[in-house]
Amino acid sequence: MVILNVGTYPPKQCGIASFSKDLRDNLLECGIEVPIVAMSDSEYSYSYPAEVLYEIRQDVKEDYLSVAEAINTSQQIDLVIIQHEYGIFGGADGEYILNFISHLTKPYLLVVHTILPRPSRNQLFILRKLAQQAARVICMTKGSARLLERVYAVPLEKICVIYHGVPAFQGKSRGYLKQKYGLAGRQVITTFGLIGPGKGLENGILAIKYLADKYPDVLYLIAGRTHPMLLRREGESYRDMLTNMVTEMRLEHHVKFINRFLELEELGDYLYMTDIYLSPYPNLEQAVSGTLSYAIGCGRAIVATPYEYALDMLAEGERGLIAPSTNPEAIAELLDKVLGNPQLKSQLEKKTAQLGKTLCWPHVAKQYANLAKSVLRPSMAGIVS
Repeated sequence: MVILNVGTYPPKQCGIASFSKDLRDNLLECGIEVPIVAMSDSEYSYSYPAEVLYEIRQDVKEDYLSVAEAINTSQQIDLVIIQHEYGIFGGADGEYILNFISHLTKPYLLVVHTILPRPSRNQLFILRKLAQQAARVICMTKGSARLLERVYAVPLEKICVIYHGVPAFQGKSRGYLKQKYGLAGRQVITTFGLIGPGKGLENGILAIKYLADKYPDVLYLIAGRTHPMLLRREGESYRDMLTNMVTEMRLEHHVKFINRFLELEELGDYLYMTDIYLSPYPNLEQAVSGTLSYAIGCGRAIVATPYEYALDMLAEGERGLIAPSTNPEAIAELLDKVLGNPQLKSQLEKKTAQLGKTLCWPHVAKQYANLAKSVLRPSMAGIVS
């Protein structure tokens, strides 16, 4: 079987690019070939690896049509997977992807990364159209599935819930890692990912302000480089605002920035040395968070704001603590609860690790493989084990 993936792809640095790469790598382990259609943008040029067969320039309509025609005439490609996020396709709300599917004759699976509960008329039209023509629609939480049915009129029998995959990180000793990175004796709170407005990092920093006196050993690590698109448009203005906050509140001892893209092994190190993973997103409609999934995969104690993905993945009081609001005081209260109670931290880690085992990419990729087989050859569904 050959499945072609349409989405952003490394060396572009974004969540969907990482998702596409991880999905491909793990489908290969299932014996499935996965060539790539890479979505590019006008801001950067990318040197893609050999698996990228086609490139679609985001704002060039003709690319969508020509690549669809090339796929149609291919004797090898059996199925297409479209990774959908409004911002990665051209036109208003990414509407150029409709040009692609209007010419595509191969069946496709639609993976929806953003499901807005109150979409604009155009956003609603685009996702409904994509879902109507898809063989199946894949979302990552049960809450997202309910939204797809209620708001976007996708039939339940067409919707499949498959969790966001996470790498099979190698577990390491927290004490050893803290010693290795010069953080022995510190209680480490971590947030990682591409940096930009909308991540809620300012609320995380403000929460640390409320804790610093009570916990002089607390350290908040903000790991990741500024989002490349934001860096191109606005430079480091957002990061500068955050560092100014830290200086003005005299939190230099308690907040540290790791201003680079973390490769997988180093990212695993930072997650496994973490005492609490903080997910402070201010957008409560956020349906998916790859970074939160990674923290779950590593079995961390988690404190999060009450956004959709966190509410769905973290059973309150069992796999993580969810603040009642995005207010820094509310975040600080829950961080305090975990920092001051090692037994609670241990309980949260144990529960989260149980869920994390079900999120590992090899397990998730098998679900994609079986779904693809059920679409193409229904009698062969379930043979990947």
